[in-house]
Amino acid sequence: MLRIGPALLGSLLAGMVALQDARAGEASVRFVAPERFTDASINGDHRVGADAPALQELARFIERLAGRGLPAGQTLEVEVTDVDLAGRYEPWRIDAQSTRIVTSATWPRIRLRYRLVEGDRVIRSGEDDVHDQTFEMRPGRLTSGDRLFSEKAMLDDWFHAKFSGRTP
Repeated sequence: MLRIGPALLGSLLAGMVALQDARAGEASVRFVAPERFTDASINGDHRVGADAPALQELARFIERLAGRGLPAGQTLEVEVTDVDLAGRYEPWRIDAQSTRIVTSATWPRIRLRYRLVEGDRVIRSGEDDVHDQTFEMRPGRLTSGDRLFSEKAMLDDWFHAKFSGRTP
């Protein structure tokens, strides 16, 4: 049986905290005219505001990405200009009006503008149409239980390709 003494345990914990603190960037996410987004509802309601559950969940996800992936002192400012979640609601389906029907032709897409800033200096900025036409092939998509699995995986790939140099 492996025994870890208090001194070694303290060193390990301190190292883990230091590792966590090494990446502590921030993000601010704003949704521009969400009432005009293509499809940003996870409950079939076509009236969507900035407080819509799907949008709030995506904002928190981007904030977590920045917190884990950007150095302290850097802030990622994101303006989301359109969201089109994977799948579609098909109201003509009498037995499944509130069920999102997902096909290979209904991939997720998010349009956004971003600025990565450090203090008063803009490090990187741009506009992207983030999409994933192969979303159905992602491992774990069907078993994750996350209604926004495809959109989060797509944003994770985008974030790491833009800000960590890692390609998806």
